[in-house]
Amino acid sequence: MAIEVKRELEEKFQELKTVIDRYKNMEGPLMPIMHKAQEIFGYLPLEVQNFIAEELDIPLTDVYGVATFYSHFTLQPQGKYTINICLGTACYVKGAQKVLDKLKEELKINEGETTPDGKFTIDATRCLGACGLAPVMMINGEVYGRLVPDDVPKILKRYMND
Repeated sequence: MAIEVKRELEEKFQELKTVIDRYKNMEGPLMPIMHKAQEIFGYLPLEVQNFIAEELDIPLTDVYGVATFYSHFTLQPQGKYTINICLGTACYVKGAQKVLDKLKEELKINEGETTPDGKFTIDATRCLGACGLAPVMMINGEVYGRLVPDDVPKILKRYMND
């Protein structure tokens, strides 16, 4: 089992090396490389950031700065289901914080965390572009709108046994 995991990790780093080699001589290679790295690994742990920095011959702080500035990048493993809850003005005014509180209560995790079983991650966002449905959340791209806290358990139940 441990040998399989090690081999899989080596294959992922080799795939990332191929991506870096393809982009490294282009202008502005860091963003596309980091996007591909996150696709490959599912997130950007320090080891991956360091590998990118070494391969591009740039400071690790440059890679880390990009990873922490853009909300698309994550430094922690994500759950099978990522729940994006909108806290933009329209959603917030219509009760998004109460929906978020219910999510946290039901899943027993905070924003930016993943459940111990690896099933759910909660991410708060500033806008999902569905203000007319406020408050809104999205689970792996599926939009749920006009939410009230009592909707949360029913929605989560759809994903629990998957």
